[in-house]
Amino acid sequence: MLRECPEHGYFRGDFCQVCGEEGKYLMNDEELSRISKAMAGSLRHFPEKFGLEMDEQGFVSIRDFVDAMKKSHPRYRWLRPHHIVALIETDEKGRYQIVNGNMRATYGHTIDLDLKHPTDDIPDELYYPTTQEEEDIILETGLKPSDRKMVHLSRAYEDALTAGRVRTDSPVILKVAAADMISAGMEIQHAAKTVFLTKEVPPEYLTVVNDE
Repeated sequence: MLRECPEHGYFRGDFCQVCGEEGKYLMNDEELSRISKAMAGSLRHFPEKFGLEMDEQGFVSIRDFVDAMKKSHPRYRWLRPHHIVALIETDEKGRYQIVNGNMRATYGHTIDLDLKHPTDDIPDELYYPTTQEEEDIILETGLKPSDRKMVHLSRAYEDALTAGRVRTDSPVILKVAAADMISAGMEIQHAAKTVFLTKEVPPEYLTVVNDE
């Protein structure tokens, strides 16, 4: 459930986590899920499906996305830009960014873009989940993008473990010597709350960890 508290802003759930008020109804869980999936698809993979004009950093107009959703899905004729703003501002993973009425996905792209994210305050160590079958080859050849345009790294061991369990029950977690990479001239970008991006990770910066 997505709602708006007149005093504390947008929130997800039945009641404002600050004051306990019910607030104004914006959309239900099914609508939130469907619109979120449409956003992720159009901003990460196929903006042309919705006829969206995307700039080289992945930004599209919020208004254009809303108009496209209403045109392709008449059931969402009630949709307004503030619904999208509410969805983005309450996204716990920080998967989206708003700038001057435009929005973009911060990571997960399969299309070529010139993403520009902050490169300061990068943790000394980052983490990456893999499978037991892929562990040896990655340790030998390093990390390179597969289905995405950038390698996605996690801030903490627990974040990588959660991401890895999407693919396998027992992921192998690799530690990335991020500080050493940066010292060697490689760039790492801070894309979201727990997600960092880089073009590749050479094998000498990878080690296996069992737990943290």
